[in-house]
Amino acid sequence: MPPAPRHLRHCLAALCLLLPLASAAQDSRNAYLRQFDTDGNGCVSEAEYVAYMSRGFEQMDRNHDGVLEPDELPGGHGKPVTLKEWQDNLRRQFRRLDRHRNGCLDAQELTAPPG
Repeated sequence: MPPAPRHLRHCLAALCLLLPLASAAQDSRNAYLRQFDTDGNGCVSEAEYVAYMSRGFEQMDRNHDGVLEPDELPGGHGKPVTLKEWQDNLRRQFRRLDRHRNGCLDAQELTAPPG
């Protein structure tokens, strides 16, 4: 699968700066996991990951048209990004984080830097 376009990587990096950083302590990792884990099964599915991470898109999309225009992007410039493009990039990121290849992120995978 080709890497995500540069403007999407920059947007995602900016979003990650907005999200709370998980500390190395297991309790913090588990608390971070619970923010994503809406069904409470102890792991984060791709759907849960995409839903949680899409909240940043929704906050930046000031006119709520499903497209981040250049003036809505971090830095105020770049190519427009649709919600579909954003979520496709999140799915690629999820697959990179899912090091166990089981379709579910545990606390360690969720808090690890993307590889």
